Amino acid sequence: MTRKPNVILISTDQQRGDCIGAEGRGVRTPNLDRIGQAGVRFSRCITPHPMCQAARASILTGKLPYSHGVRDNGRDLDEALAAAGLGGTFGKAGYATHFIGKAHLSSQQTFAPTGRPECYKSAGDFAPDWRGSYMGFDDVQLMLRPHHHTQWYAPPEALHYEYWLDLHGGGQRRWDRAKDRLTPDTAHFQAWRSALEAPWHSSPWIGDRAIEMIDNKDDRPLMAWVSFPDPHPPFLAPQPWCDSYTPEEVTIARHPELDLENRPWWHRAFVEDRARPIKQGAEHNAGGIDWGQKGELTDAALRDITRIYFGMISAVDHEVGRILHALETAGELDNTYVIFISDHGEWLGDHGLLLKGPMLYDGLLRVPCLIRGPGIPGGRVIEDPVGTVDVLATAADLAGLPAPEGHGRSWRGLWTGHESRDFALSEYEVDSQRSAVDMDLVTVRSARCRMSMDLRTGSGELYDLHDDPDEMVNRFDDPAYAAIRREHTDMIRSRPDDRIPAAPRVGWH
Repeated sequence: MTRKPNVILISTDQQRGDCIGAEGRGVRTPNLDRIGQAGVRFSRCITPHPMCQAARASILTGKLPYSHGVRDNGRDLDEALAAAGLGGTFGKAGYATHFIGKAHLSSQQTFAPTGRPECYKSAGDFAPDWRGSYMGFDDVQLMLRPHHHTQWYAPPEALHYEYWLDLHGGGQRRWDRAKDRLTPDTAHFQAWRSALEAPWHSSPWIGDRAIEMIDNKDDRPLMAWVSFPDPHPPFLAPQPWCDSYTPEEVTIARHPELDLENRPWWHRAFVEDRARPIKQGAEHNAGGIDWGQKGELTDAALRDITRIYFGMISAVDHEVGRILHALETAGELDNTYVIFISDHGEWLGDHGLLLKGPMLYDGLLRVPCLIRGPGIPGGRVIEDPVGTVDVLATAADLAGLPAPEGHGRSWRGLWTGHESRDFALSEYEVDSQRSAVDMDLVTVRSARCRMSMDLRTGSGELYDLHDDPDEMVNRFDDPAYAAIRREHTDMIRSRPDDRIPAAPRVGWH
């Protein structure tokens, strides 16, 4: 009798598509490279949304943001839509379904308790031994405050990682070390050489939980989403990872100057709004902000940010290697589809910007995407534009399961040569409750170009990535590109008309 294959989705948070070893930028990821060498790498995979919560809702449901309602952070996904997604689809087929790590499938910082475990104000309603179900996954081990700069709150305002750290690591005493900087200090306030010892960091904890899941596997096949919160800012890593790269060896942004001329209106509006630290806080610096010497994107600052960002990625890669080894030791690797993605990218100094927002330059829009498993050819690179909204349809297809109706399509036909793709879509409602920018932003990535357009004003940007890979010259209003603009507008309009109203705003994150 043929065994059903396992499916393990491994994701990171805010990892650029060019920040894996195979892209040649100098990031050392031997275990991610191993996945690509044994399978397929998609070199033009984009996020359906540049913010965590909405992007993850699309991965879970296989729907674009305007069709699942989570158009931005702070809007909660309908639980019925979630239950019909990745975990629910496989659970109904007899799979043991697990979620490990950072979920961010519900809002964390809310105006009032929402009753969900990821809500800071509701987490205390869930006992330390609670393990789900949640968002269609039967067994979950989560973290409430996944990024080590956040304030420690003693249990019961905690989930599995915080309870573990409180019991074994000394709780607040250990957490406080994440906020201690090792000397010598870095040249930017976002970059931390953290005194938190590596074993207490979230990445090893997630790796350990994933290995325990594999070691304790029963007769059922596994469907697991293993979700690392790094390399999300602040750019914070403990030793040895914070010292894995020297400032001199990293490749930094080629154009780290803020350039707002010949850009659509929202670039300047967003940067000027984020320049008001009283509104969103220093952690939301989007560039162009005078934070004094520690906030300027000098060459030294950008090198420190980049080297620690690279170190965070290498730390996750190490855990990916441990997971692959555990699968191999258990005799399950050859019967497992391993998919690696990130929810969205990071500006990392491109155009003078840090973090994320409605300027969907390639570093933010494009994400790593790798898959290996039974029947997948090795060493293939596919350049057709795809999106992480395709994960559910692909995973279900490979497992022989029917996928729920959505916008995602299986990637199988791309590596078998039976189909090709012309474009992939991303969409983002930027609302005035969060910033001075109020718009419906749609983005299309084709094989050659990237075009983003505000549906409310008709303004936009268009870049020919073949001739202008750094997106320096906006061709949106260039008469020579009128036909290309019309073609990409048609791509945007081809989206199915299945939008639903935006989910109510319940908080900020």
